[in-house]
Amino acid sequence: MTVPMDYLHASRDFRRFLDAVKTQSMLATHNQCYAMTRAVLHVFRSHISMKDALEFAEILPPLLRVIFIEGWNLDAEITPFPDRQTLLAEVKAVRAPHNVAPETAIGDIAAILRAEVGEATLRRVLKSMPHGAEAYWLTKP
Repeated sequence: MTVPMDYLHASRDFRRFLDAVKTQSMLATHNQCYAMTRAVLHVFRSHISMKDALEFAEILPPLLRVIFIEGWNLDAEITPFPDRQTLLAEVKAVRAPHNVAPETAIGDIAAILRAEVGEATLRRVLKSMPHGAEAYWLTKP
């Protein structure tokens, strides 16, 4: 069996993703971009079921998929999606001392993720998820 190209080029593609985050969010370092990306993914995960999370993970590039599932507390309570400001506060609270996510953090990652996985693919996966999942990935609330 041939090694999938996504796996062979995972590091290069992840670096390209972080470069896009850096440009979109006007952050200074890849570390800041990583922290923001991780926070946006983990906050989304905290509001969906394990089944929905695994379906979402399937469409992510390999290293984003790993970030999405790493450190997952499967016993954590799943809460409904709150309003956008509360979601942004949740994103900013993830590793707060290391997270300098701007007010546009969710929309910035949404725009880059949409370009990465494709609009149709993202919509297909999100359409069966709970209320608020699609809105979370809007580029502008």
